Parts: sequence; C-alpha cells; structure tokens
Amino acid sequence: MYRNAKRPLAIATLLLYAAGCAPEPTQEATPAPATEPQPWEAAALATALAEAGRSEADTARDADRKPAEVLAFAGVAPGMTVMDVMAASGWYTEVLAVAVGPDGTAYAENPRWLLEAMNGAPDKALTKRLEGDRLPNVQRKDAGLEEGTVPADSVDVALTALNFHDTVDRFGEEAGVAQLNQIYAALKPGGVLILIDHSGKAGEDNKKLHRIEEAAVEALVRQTPFQMEEEGGMLRHPEDDQTAMVFGKDIRGKTDRFVLKLRKPG
Repeated sequence: MYRNAKRPLAIATLLLYAAGCAPEPTQEATPAPATEPQPWEAAALATALAEAGRSEADTARDADRKPAEVLAFAGVAPGMTVMDVMAASGWYTEVLAVAVGPDGTAYAENPRWLLEAMNGAPDKALTKRLEGDRLPNVQRKDAGLEEGTVPADSVDVALTALNFHDTVDRFGEEAGVAQLNQIYAALKPGGVLILIDHSGKAGEDNKKLHRIEEAAVEALVRQTPFQMEEEGGMLRHPEDDQTAMVFGKDIRGKTDRFVLKLRKPG
C-alpha cells in the first residue's frame, strides 16, 4: 500500500529542475580581494608629516625640501620597503618611515666613509634619531650596499638626496656607476630610484661648490641598466645661477636642484 508513496514527490522534484525552478545550492561567499595601499597624494602626505611628531628642526626644512611632493612623485605608498641611500643623520629616513607607516620598512643606508666623516657626526646623529626605538620601522644598514646586507630585489623605492656628488667627487665616476648598480640590485623589478642633487654648471669648479652637472649624472646613469623615466621640477630655483657654494648663508636651502626618477625595468 505504501510502496510507491514517494514517487509523486520525486516526479515533482524532477519537474521543478526541468522548469529551472529548483532552489540553487547554497555557496559560501568569496571574500573580496584585499586592496593594496595607494601611493600618497602630496597634500595628504604633507599633513601626515606635519602630524608625525617630528622635531621642529626637521619640519623647518620641509618648505625647501618639499618631501611630500618628492615622495608622491616617487610613488611611495604605505607598506612599502624603501631605502634612504647615504642617509647621514637620517632626515629623509624619518620622512620615509612616516610615509610607509607601521606595515612598511625604511632602510637607513650609509657607506663607512660617511659614518666616519666629521669625527663620526653622522653616526652619532643617526643613533640619536633612532634611540629608544622611536622609529620602529627603520632598520640601519651601515655599509649595506657595500657589504650586500640590503637584500637583492627587496626595495620598492630608493632615494639619495644631495649627496651623489660626494661619491663622484671623492672616488670618481666609476664609483658613481658602481653605487648606482648597487642600488639597482637592491630594487625590486619595477622599483624606483629618486636621485636629487645640487645643479652644477659647465665650466665651474663644481667639486669645490658641492654641485654636479645634471648632464654628467645622466651620462653615468646611461652606463647602468636603469631607465631614465622622468624629471621632477619641484626643487627648481631658476634664480640660482649655479656659481655659489651650496653652504653659503644666502643660498643654502635655495639651490637649484634636479630630481631624477629612474626605474629598474619590471
């Protein structure tokens, strides 16, 4: 009597499927992919730098150095690994540390000769800046390029500010090319080097003036695998005739400076 009691239900279910009306099996929701942090806009980064608890002496230099504009030009974003090459006392290291935030890493890299210059003043100043673990996302990399302690293919953005001329003046053009190649090796494919220096003038004693001709730097870059991508004009001072020593009281902080954006092909 009850042998075929389930047959009507089975037939009804088949009819529902045939009509496309059967309930669809439930599926677990796929989590949305995490969005990567976006590069800073200059205005937003300027606000972050102003609110970061930097010293008055450091923030006073922002007007001339325009770090927010420079790092926006570089494409720096929170969470990146960045490197201040020839960091000296670490002014730009701290700026970079703020820009990459707690999830990023900022390397403070100095060659041995620079740490020992001026009776070790850069070493002492950097040590003081970092004491008490006040910048926990900063890692010192003393002689990091010379000794290879900066991991290869690890850096998103490197920056060297107002000191590449020192490498060339002290050790020659071959040393300048070697330093560029060391930075290149440390960058990730697609990574960027920002090179800032005081503009020099043909026919002047640029070594004495602590300047370097932009054309001379570009010639050295062409001896490396770097691609010359763009030049930033945020630090130009056309009123500087490029004949004064950069530490003179009337010109310091107001020199004409070129900002080159170089990229490691990715």
